[in-house]
Amino acid sequence: MGCVCMKYGVKYEDPTILAAETCFNETEVKALYELFRQLSSSLVDDGYISKEEFLLGLFRNRNEQNLFANRMFRLFDANNDGFIGFGEFVRSLSIFHPDAPRSDKVAFAFQLYDIWQTGFIEPEEVKEMILALLNESNLVLSDDVIDVIVDKTFKDADSNKDGKIDMKEWDEFVARNPILMKNMTIPHLM
Repeated sequence: MGCVCMKYGVKYEDPTILAAETCFNETEVKALYELFRQLSSSLVDDGYISKEEFLLGLFRNRNEQNLFANRMFRLFDANNDGFIGFGEFVRSLSIFHPDAPRSDKVAFAFQLYDIWQTGFIEPEEVKEMILALLNESNLVLSDDVIDVIVDKTFKDADSNKDGKIDMKEWDEFVARNPILMKNMTIPHLM
């Protein structure tokens, strides 16, 4: 893969290659580099986005207890080195592009909810994610209401009734409930 040296000696992948591999054009990749530079230098100017910079930049806080934000960071950090490089940043954001394939969006959302990385979404994972999202938005629901949401989700999604949602079931569930993918497209990435 080609790399281009930019200011400050930071290397990043060639915009032409990233444009070919993602939903972005070369101009958009270059614009994303500016956003990447801002995020990656917000705490330490090292050419990588740390977890703390990611949380601060995209979620406006440094609360490392946020499950949703931590899962997002983990999925963006494709090589699991604890940092997000420019290529990882562009490839991950591409999933949220309006032109990204539905299958990529569905798979990303599945991975987000598959907290324990078992290849299945289990009731406890859905409950944990709901609690994290409620906490982030400062909303409060009773445990009973959350349990009803989880139960209804599994009643609708777990077609083989084995107590967990596999990728096929998730895909079918999302197809019946397209609102679930609403947050998987960022309109400003057009």
